[in-house]
Amino acid sequence: MTTTSFAQRQPSKLDYASPTQFKFNIVKLPKVEYFCTAVNLPGVSIGTTEQSTPLRNVPLPGEKLTFEDLTMTFMVDENLINYQEIHGWLIGLGFPQSHTQYKNLTDAGADRAPTSASSVSTEPGKVKYGPGSQIGGFSDATLIVLSAKNRPVTEVRFTDLFPTSLSSLNYNQQEEDVNYLTANVTFKYSIYEFGTNINSSTTSVTTS
Repeated sequence: MTTTSFAQRQPSKLDYASPTQFKFNIVKLPKVEYFCTAVNLPGVSIGTTEQSTPLRNVPLPGEKLTFEDLTMTFMVDENLINYQEIHGWLIGLGFPQSHTQYKNLTDAGADRAPTSASSVSTEPGKVKYGPGSQIGGFSDATLIVLSAKNRPVTEVRFTDLFPTSLSSLNYNQQEEDVNYLTANVTFKYSIYEFGTNINSSTTSVTTS
């Protein structure tokens, strides 16, 4: 029901969102999340269709949503440990040398699906009954939006996240000043949802 009362249409919070007040957690990348400096909240769009009429075609909402990519920037540590976390994840997904690389990746994330049947093939392209234990190749992530007092106010939860690209690192001895290396990583995911009331014991997720 649409609220028509002028008083009820006034916002209860007048503070603006700050681009620096956030935390980003990725279950599979503990070393990367510590050095995270930037992350985006991806946009979402829905396609359109048209209903034909004798006068003009009438636009109507489409049937499928399209989510933009999740991108993150992080500072690279001296030993490249956090860079190797994502690099190893991509190597496991692409297994350029042997199928064992993919199996090691899914085994490392098997705690996400501890009840998966051992008889289900984990070889890509040969899974007969759903994703099975391949879920070990995915991860969940949470973007926590903070208030001006660094208190969590909103969560954005990403489901079944996996990396698709990792930027290069450029070393240069002719740099006039020390600009510490950063890297960008792009993720795909199934869906993201907003969580509310994260300070209480019960958290609800808004889906509409």
